[in-house]
Amino acid sequence: MLTPHRPGHRTAAALAVSVAVLLSGCAGTGGGSSAATTRATSAPSSASATPSATPSSSTSSVADAVYAHTGAGALTGAAASAKPLVYVPNTVSNTVQVIDPSTYKVIGRFPTGREPQHVVPSWDLKTLWVNDDLGNDLIPIDPRTGQAGRPVPVEDPYNLYFTPDGKYALVMAERLRRIDVRDPHTMKLIRSLPVPCYGVNHADYSADLSYFVASCEFSGKLLVIDKDATRLRQVIDLNAVKTPGATSPEHAHSMGGPKSNLRPGASAMPQDVRLTPDGTRFLAADMLRNGVWVIDARTLKIQRFIPLQTGTHGIYPSRDATRLYVSNRDAGSVSVLDAATLKIVATWTIPGGGSPDMGGVSADGTKLWLSGRYHGVVYVFDTRTGKVLRRIPVDAGPHGLAVWPQPGRFSLGHTGNMR
Repeated sequence: MLTPHRPGHRTAAALAVSVAVLLSGCAGTGGGSSAATTRATSAPSSASATPSATPSSSTSSVADAVYAHTGAGALTGAAASAKPLVYVPNTVSNTVQVIDPSTYKVIGRFPTGREPQHVVPSWDLKTLWVNDDLGNDLIPIDPRTGQAGRPVPVEDPYNLYFTPDGKYALVMAERLRRIDVRDPHTMKLIRSLPVPCYGVNHADYSADLSYFVASCEFSGKLLVIDKDATRLRQVIDLNAVKTPGATSPEHAHSMGGPKSNLRPGASAMPQDVRLTPDGTRFLAADMLRNGVWVIDARTLKIQRFIPLQTGTHGIYPSRDATRLYVSNRDAGSVSVLDAATLKIVATWTIPGGGSPDMGGVSADGTKLWLSGRYHGVVYVFDTRTGKVLRRIPVDAGPHGLAVWPQPGRFSLGHTGNMR
């Protein structure tokens, strides 16, 4: 059973047809190959996204342009008039704190309900939403002032995403085992999509924006869903694949925290999902397997697994899209991958240890901000050297902090999945 603060509720029938997939060796890791099983219902639609969101109808040019609009300083629309601030939701203290990035000082704080998880920029970049999970509401923040508004009642908003055309908000209702499709402005419920897993929470869209891949943290699976969240198209089961350096489920349960919520039979624990800059692969950080899964974005088969360090959690592209910063929460480090080859090019270790979790890259690309989940701090890394520039004391349980503003035309959600 799940722990009380994330109880599971309804079940949904899993859609399953087994397909064998061969894992190739890990790039830059020397890992061997092993077999995988993908449970599929059908391939994702190849329909293109709306013209306003897709640079070209050519698959290659779309893929090449995944992060073309998120380069250093490329602020657009409402983001251009936003006040530069960092917002830190604290899950244990039930607060959001506001940091001035120019001074590294906490300049504000406001209370929330229970367990605020992430601060998410809206699709149109005009609002930042605090995901007040167990408080069952979303709290709007005006990014021009940094001031919070009146909470909007929403069931179980663990995480929040938006469809590529901005038509819908997608609430990852983790404990309710569903994705709620809502009006992106009023947050009125339109419909719900039940999911056949536990712990649905992180996601990213394909290069052509026609579908997204979401992680099921407590079931060890990835879901492939059409862009408007009308139906589940495929389930990728990570549990059948053996990988080096994994933490055993038995040990995970004994550690407490989120790992104690692992479901029977699950041996993987996927977290953040991000598309590579060339659009050809999805990466899924795995906190139990201690590395990153590589999923072919065309076939949706597992290509390989890249071992990193313990507690692999968040994935963030650099502003020039040449590097990927991957936080290792239990190891107290950040692994830096070459975005093209996925080889490890550097490892940044926090002196004395730490718990780097979620965050984002500054608008100019020179700093990586990450919450220190179990240490009550926020880490600021110099992206050129990997040095920890600051440890900023905050309240207990900092989680999905948002650096704002960020470059990009629109937000797909989370702490800044920008396109």
